[in-house]
Amino acid sequence: MLQRLAASRSKWRDTIMKTHRWLHSEDSQATKSYTARKNSWFSPTIFVLGFIPVFTFALGTWQMQRLQWKVALIDELQEKLHREPIFLPKRVSLSVVPEFVYRRVLLRGRWDHEHSMLLGPRVREGSHGYHVVTPLIRSDGSTVLVDRGFVAKEFADADTFERGEAGEVEILGMLRTSHTRNSFTPDNKPTEGMWYWADVDAMADYAGGEAKHVQPVFVEQIYEGSSQDAASRLSKGIPLGRAASVDVRNAHLSYVITWFSLSAFTTAMLARLVLKRRVQNHPRPLPR
Repeated sequence: MLQRLAASRSKWRDTIMKTHRWLHSEDSQATKSYTARKNSWFSPTIFVLGFIPVFTFALGTWQMQRLQWKVALIDELQEKLHREPIFLPKRVSLSVVPEFVYRRVLLRGRWDHEHSMLLGPRVREGSHGYHVVTPLIRSDGSTVLVDRGFVAKEFADADTFERGEAGEVEILGMLRTSHTRNSFTPDNKPTEGMWYWADVDAMADYAGGEAKHVQPVFVEQIYEGSSQDAASRLSKGIPLGRAASVDVRNAHLSYVITWFSLSAFTTAMLARLVLKRRVQNHPRPLPR
């Protein structure tokens, strides 16, 4: 009896040991298979997100340089504008005109109303109309083009701007160049006297060109009177000149803020995604 009991205990002991070894082996294999499924934290998504902040930061840096250049340009033009006005020479050297842009000049001569042109449409303080461009025949020099200013639409077909100033006149203006035409600007219609953008060379040809001693020189007349006088001129259909100011557009600061903000935002997204991936791929023990 005792021998059979001892044999039974030995048999159960062997069974328990085998079961323990089997469970240990299964646990070890499961752990190995679990840790072998780790994925790299790097992926195409992370590559793209890593490129975007670098690219947008470069754009922000470039716009910062453009901003500094534009501010320096505006300061230079402001300095030119505040210099003492000069009389244009009898014959203007066209090659140096860009150097004198926004420089105030004095002109004396008589208007060639026969070749007046309407430049527009334009808007001034909510009123629709046009700018009147008239050649000025200088008694002591070549003929140049003068943007005399704004007239309301109801006076565009009238001759009020022709009757406004007769005989010899002296005006104050500032030198400009041809306007930049965008893709939405229609073609000019010289035969109809309608001009949608200031093409100075074409305007000079329309006014007579070299045969009439007309040079492609463009001057915008400056108005320095009171607001009451300005309202009176507009009501009578007399062209009202522009203010003496630099109107160069400068939106680079907003671009700088936009690109640097995008760079910071995408950098934060990238860091969050990388940390999340690293946490997910960290080995964890199996629940027991």
